Amino acid sequence: MKVYLDNNATTMVDPEVKKEMDPYFTEIYGNPNSLHDFGTACHPALRKAMDRMYEAIGARDEDDIVVTSCATESNNWVLKGIYYDLIQNGDKDHIVTTEVEHPSVIATCRWLEEQGVRVTYLPVNSDGIVQAHTVRDFITDKTALVSIMWANNETGAIFPIEEIAEICKEKSVLFHTDGVQAVGKIPVDVTHAGVDFMSFSAHKFHGPKGVGGLYIKDGHPLTSLLHGGEHMGGRRSGTLNVPGIVGMGKAMELATYYLKFEEQNVRRLRDKLEDAILEIPDIYSVGPREQRTPNTVLVSVRGVEGEAMLWDLNRAGIAASTGSACASEDLEANPIMSAIGADSELAHTAVRLSLSRFTTEEEIDYTIEQFKKAVERLRSISSSYAYMPENMKTTEGAHNG
Repeated sequence: MKVYLDNNATTMVDPEVKKEMDPYFTEIYGNPNSLHDFGTACHPALRKAMDRMYEAIGARDEDDIVVTSCATESNNWVLKGIYYDLIQNGDKDHIVTTEVEHPSVIATCRWLEEQGVRVTYLPVNSDGIVQAHTVRDFITDKTALVSIMWANNETGAIFPIEEIAEICKEKSVLFHTDGVQAVGKIPVDVTHAGVDFMSFSAHKFHGPKGVGGLYIKDGHPLTSLLHGGEHMGGRRSGTLNVPGIVGMGKAMELATYYLKFEEQNVRRLRDKLEDAILEIPDIYSVGPREQRTPNTVLVSVRGVEGEAMLWDLNRAGIAASTGSACASEDLEANPIMSAIGADSELAHTAVRLSLSRFTTEEEIDYTIEQFKKAVERLRSISSSYAYMPENMKTTEGAHNG
């Protein structure tokens, strides 16, 4: 059996999405900025796609949604745009983010530090969540931007975005959220949440790869990352990816439609998988379920390296992950596990299992069977587990919190 449980890295394109995209590859293929009929033939589909996106995330007519190549570009654009607008050419010098952001935010912040920007990396609590009062404590009159993810890519932990947005509003500080892991998994309403910017990426909610977006409240001015033309109202130059935009619009519409299914069916399968895994001794699950997206579980198997566990699962036809795919070649300890205070040995054993609406009961049953076999085999050859003091072992798995 082939089982795909790495949906936080990417998802399969929904067949309905692909069907809607197909005509824009070989039939309606004109450049939408051209004046002839081949170009203007794309316009109705583009308008429909944009309307779907606005509706899916609760954006208003006065807001902008700018199509980008991915959320990495969107994250870079916000952080660097704020640097140019409010720090290099203003009187601010400070950005607040967290220790557990996606690499596209962390790496950009490291680059900004090289330019002289002060960056505060907020810690998370034992559940892997940044608490709103912590954000308040670190905002100063020199803070230009707060950038905190809506849901974590590794643990699925949902952050208190509305509370953080309200604090930023009180302090007159702009607030950006990386919403990549939230869209399509939990309700997302940017107007109700009060965020100023939100990044998203189609391939995380059963849309195509290579297309994403940035929500901008009230069309807030932001120095462009790409120059060269008047595409997207002059905000982001580059010929529009028509099939990608059409696909992203359809995928967003479907993701919103299936939110109840995610909350009920996907969560039930995730909980079934997690319960079975936690029956194994010395396994640690990160974060309370009610504060996680319904599809995600991050577990650490004491005495078993995460990469070894992935090898056994892969041999059984099961795709999982040790964390963010954007950092998958990095064999250092899982940063989330380190951030929540897990010991060094445990931090190297994290395995992420992330479901989708296409995951079946049979696949979960098979995964449970193969996961238990893999743990038994790997622990039988693990010297670290064999010689572990008995007082460090438990008789059953454990939830964090």
